[in-house]
Amino acid sequence: MPRESKKSVRERSLQIFDLLLQEYPDAHCALEHEGPFQLGVATILSAQTTDERVNMVTPKLFLGYPGPNDLASASQKDVETLIHSTGFFRNKAKNIIGFAKGIVEKHGGNVPRTMEELTALPGVGRKTANVILGNAFGINEGVVVDTHVKRISNLLGLTREANPEKVEKDLIQLFPRDSWTLLSHLLIFHGREVCFARRPQCQLCMMSDLCPSAAI
Repeated sequence: MPRESKKSVRERSLQIFDLLLQEYPDAHCALEHEGPFQLGVATILSAQTTDERVNMVTPKLFLGYPGPNDLASASQKDVETLIHSTGFFRNKAKNIIGFAKGIVEKHGGNVPRTMEELTALPGVGRKTANVILGNAFGINEGVVVDTHVKRISNLLGLTREANPEKVEKDLIQLFPRDSWTLLSHLLIFHGREVCFARRPQCQLCMMSDLCPSAAI
């Protein structure tokens, strides 16, 4: 089978986006938060666990530590107790406290709005920075690549990469900049609703005609 041309992949990508948007018009960030700081904390906590699990933990965490000044002065043991069920709780507690301290000490208590400044903070990699920039500030700096986005992008033939940053690079070349944040939400919703990791429901997928991996 001949390799698909870049032009063809780009055209198919736009069709995929339109179909996803029709299917999931309410796609959004599932992490419950108020403001960019809480979103950053929730995103750091979401590593290696589900958004649902994080949303079970953050109400009590944010009740006690609603802002960066509060969390920056928190006891690590107390924070560990509150976030224990998210897994890797010692490292996560250290990271979110460090994140808060960095915001207070280097940015006057305000979450920065650039990739460079965000990724210089403890616990913040490119993925977390993209989540904050795109969802809290409406800045499309990149595409958030989680396990759903990586898996479905590969199944759809939009990338052949396994490294998240390489997947992101491929996706930003295919989709318009103003769609990058929403694209992630759409793919994540699709991964949760139809394209399951262990058994994709290809017969229910509105993109099966556009997907080279479709098993129908």
